[in-house]
Amino acid sequence: MSNDHHCSQTEYHVTSCTCGDSNSQNLSVADVNSANYQGTFNFTFLIEAAFLIFAAGLLVFGKGLGIDTAVNDLSISFVAIMLEAMPFMLIGAVIGGLIETFIPQEWVSRILAGRTHTSILIAAGLGAVFPVCECAIIPVVRRLLHKGVPASAAIAFLLGGPIVNPVVAGSTWLAYRGDWTFLGTRMVFGYGIAVAIALIMSFLFQQKDMLLEDAHALTHSACGCGAHDHGDSHRSVTQRLLAAFQHACDDFFDVGKFLVIGAFVAAGCRTIIGVDVFRELFASPGLAIIAMMALAMALNLCSETDAFIAAGFRGVLPDTAQMAFMLLGPMLDVKLLLMYLTMFRKRTILVLSLLIFGMVLACTSFLQYGLGGLPGAQ
Repeated sequence: MSNDHHCSQTEYHVTSCTCGDSNSQNLSVADVNSANYQGTFNFTFLIEAAFLIFAAGLLVFGKGLGIDTAVNDLSISFVAIMLEAMPFMLIGAVIGGLIETFIPQEWVSRILAGRTHTSILIAAGLGAVFPVCECAIIPVVRRLLHKGVPASAAIAFLLGGPIVNPVVAGSTWLAYRGDWTFLGTRMVFGYGIAVAIALIMSFLFQQKDMLLEDAHALTHSACGCGAHDHGDSHRSVTQRLLAAFQHACDDFFDVGKFLVIGAFVAAGCRTIIGVDVFRELFASPGLAIIAMMALAMALNLCSETDAFIAAGFRGVLPDTAQMAFMLLGPMLDVKLLLMYLTMFRKRTILVLSLLIFGMVLACTSFLQYGLGGLPGAQ
C-alpha cells in the first residue's frame, strides 16, 4: 500500500479515509456512526416522537378538554421564545460552518501548544475567537486532540468555548433585555469553571488515562489523517462556501429540534404550573437551582439559545437558578454525555461530570447565599 491518502465521499457527505501510515486505523463511516451515535439517535428519536404526539394531541383536543385558553397562552409564549432564539441559532450555525471549512485545525493547535497551564487559560477563552456552540464543538475537540493538543486544554475549550463566545454573549444580552449583570456573570463564571475543572483534571489524570485509545482515529472525517484539512485546501472558495453552507444546514436542523422542545417545555411550565409552586421554589432558592440544573441536563439545548429559555422563568424563579441553567447546560447534558463516550474513558467522564455539576452548584449557591443573588441584577 502506498503512503498516499485515499479519500472518498459517501452519499452522506462524510469523508471516509484510509491512510498508509501503519499507526492509522481503517474505520468505515458506518462503523463509527453505529458504534458512537446509535444511542444518541435512538434517544433523540424517542423524545421527538413523544413531543410530536403530545403537541399534536394538545392542539387537536385542547379545545374539547376546555383548556383552549391555556393552549392559547402556551402558543403565544412558545412563539415568542422561538422568534427571539431562532436568529441566534442560525447565526451560530453559519459561523460554525465557516469555521469548519475555512479555519485549519493547525492554527488552533499551534495556539494551544506549550505549557499546560498556559494552554488551559487560552483554551477556555478561545470561543471568543472561534465561536462554536456545544452542539458542534465535539468534532472540533476530537480533531484538536489528534493534532496533539493536551487533553486538559481540550477540556477547557470543550467547557468554556460554548459559553465564552460573542454569539452566546449577544443572545444572553438580548434575552435579558440588556441586563449586563446576567451577561457578565455568565461569561466570568463560565470561563472560571472551565479553567478550574481543566486544571483539576490535569492534576488527577495523565493524558493517556483520560482518552480512549481510538479517540484520535474517531474524528469527524472518520480517520486520523487530517483529511478534512488537506481536502479543503484544494477546493475553490465557492466550493468551500457551499461546504460551509452544508455544515450550517446540518447543524441548524440537528440542534433545532432541541430548541423547539425546550421552548415548548419552558412555555408549558409557565402556563401549566401553578403560581404557588413557583412561589415555593422562589422561597427555596437551593431547590430551584437544583431543579433548573436538572432541566438543563434534560433539555439538551444549544448555548446560543438557552438564555431565552432561562429568561422565560424570570420573575418566577431566582436569578441564580436561571444562571445555573445557563452554566450547566453547555457543559453537561444527556447528548453531551453520549458524545463524551466517543472521546473519554468512563472514569474520566464520571469525574468530569461530578466536577461540572458540583462546581456549577457551588458557584450559584455562593451567588445566592453569599452575595444574596446576582449583584446589580435588574
